[in-house]
Amino acid sequence: HVSLFHMLFFNLPPDDAFITTSLEKAMYLVDESGVREYNTLKEKGYYNQILSSSAVLSLQGDSVRIDKDRFMYYGTQRIERGSTIQYRRLVTTGSLRQVPRSENNPHGLIITGWKTLDNTAIRDERKRSF
Repeated sequence: HVSLFHMLFFNLPPDDAFITTSLEKAMYLVDESGVREYNTLKEKGYYNQILSSSAVLSLQGDSVRIDKDRFMYYGTQRIERGSTIQYRRLVTTGSLRQVPRSENNPHGLIITGWKTLDNTAIRDERKRSF
């Protein structure tokens, strides 16, 4: 559940319809804390920047640590733009609460109190131009 949410929220190509569909699916897996983060990013123009720069964002999950109902998610985000690739460390935390299973939430869990603890740049690479 935790990995699925992060995949839907952070794997984003420069395709407005795909971004909208993916984020709609992600919102079924998280409480208002995820909706707040989505709205903040949208207001800052984050998704428009993805589209205008033709950036491709992908997330490689490193691990998920679960202790009772709390989790820590560790991953590496890759942001590919025209001439550069940036790698960022991603660490998030939250709690898991059981809810009834549904078509939109097949695991019967919802992430609550989700927040990003670390999203710092690890390194930048210049892409080769031929």
